[in-house]
Amino acid sequence: MAQQHLEPTHPTAAAGSVPADALAGYLRAQATEFLRALRLHRETGANGTEGSGDAARALRRAARRISGSLHTFQPLLDSDWAESMRPELAWLSGTLALEHAYASRLERLLQALHRLSGPAAFPAQSRGARVTDPPGPAAADRGHLTVGAAKAGALLDRQLTLARTRAHSTALQALGSSRFHAVADKVAVLASDVPLAAGADAADCRPLAAAAEDRLTDAVAALPLVTAGSPYNAEALVHGLSPDPAPHPQDAPWHQVRLLLRLHRYAREVVAGGEPPVDVRTLAAGEALDRHRDASEAAAAAAQAARTPRIAPATAYALGVLHADQRHEVEAARYAFQHCWRKEAVGTP
Repeated sequence: MAQQHLEPTHPTAAAGSVPADALAGYLRAQATEFLRALRLHRETGANGTEGSGDAARALRRAARRISGSLHTFQPLLDSDWAESMRPELAWLSGTLALEHAYASRLERLLQALHRLSGPAAFPAQSRGARVTDPPGPAAADRGHLTVGAAKAGALLDRQLTLARTRAHSTALQALGSSRFHAVADKVAVLASDVPLAAGADAADCRPLAAAAEDRLTDAVAALPLVTAGSPYNAEALVHGLSPDPAPHPQDAPWHQVRLLLRLHRYAREVVAGGEPPVDVRTLAAGEALDRHRDASEAAAAAAQAARTPRIAPATAYALGVLHADQRHEVEAARYAFQHCWRKEAVGTP
């Protein structure tokens, strides 16, 4: 039962216990990173420059770690404070992530269209050119797009650029809102004062970190890893271009594992007192799940574009091919995850 991991452990009960002070130090450090990123964001402005983008990513990174630690180690913290902070940090992190997500999704889909509708397998021979001829500029590749793919790319560009612009405006409004200033004020207090629960001084962080790992292990065990371990199983293509705009139903458990893996990583950081030893398996699994999420969301964007009223049949066909390609990428990411997860955990000093 998960509850058995939530029992506080007295420092004398086990050698090498991790006291609540370690959690407090971690939260103070992440709060300091949050405030530093906020100051950088204000100095660089919010006009989409590289500096402001880096600052927004640092804000999200710190907010995720604080929120994740509040979730995992809530029994050691003031419950009312933790419950009020977590949704606010999740709102902030999610709001700041949208603009980058739309930009990355558009880039991914346009690159896939170029790849899918590019020249034949041996373009040099077919054009009578030498194999050693240097490639032309990237813009020249667009000439090889079919009419359907070109129109599909233009449609995706319009839709996702509009979504990105709206996300940028939403982020600017959020950063100037009283809601955000309230969150920033609470984080500023957290940088110097962590509200621990009564009796937390006698608790050990390790059982709570172990509970987070158990939840991850149980969620992974529920995944269809046997099916995912078979290359080209086509399981990710089951629903195809369904008229239902709801998210692909079989992706949700994988997204949940990605979230639990992130919480496990943050818990390891708390227990290790900072950056833990690199776990190659966990790192590879996280990268595979990131690719899974990106491909799943890109496929959903292609499907949404294909539902646009009155588009040309060639455009709809190109979007259907693009959707299938991204669902194949989902399948490949699942295969990569199960391949690395079933390996022995290998750490580097």
